[in-house]
Amino acid sequence: MKFVTIGYGNREGYDRTDEAVRDEAHAHDERLRAAGVEMGVAGEPVQVRNPGNTGTMVDHGPFLRATLPVAGFAIIEAESLEEAIKLVSNTPCAVAHGVVEVWPLESAQG
Repeated sequence: MKFVTIGYGNREGYDRTDEAVRDEAHAHDERLRAAGVEMGVAGEPVQVRNPGNTGTMVDHGPFLRATLPVAGFAIIEAESLEEAIKLVSNTPCAVAHGVVEVWPLESAQG
């Protein structure tokens, strides 16, 4: 199964986390990347709309608002939701006073 993860966190939470905990979280990310997880830092988003195929409109900024900014994304493969949760539970956003959302990615192919 594939999962999309969204990590939320800010500098304040990161800075107040013990340096050894942060270092281990970054090492955990490196192990995930070495195992094939596609991971990246979030850039500035845009919203794209094309209502009724009448013309594309682009607005800068996120559509959804959260108490913490989006820090990054990953696509992971796991046998179950429980395994996916275990894989992300030691990432920087999870341990540095942020949060990681785990979304099952269901195939859109018929």
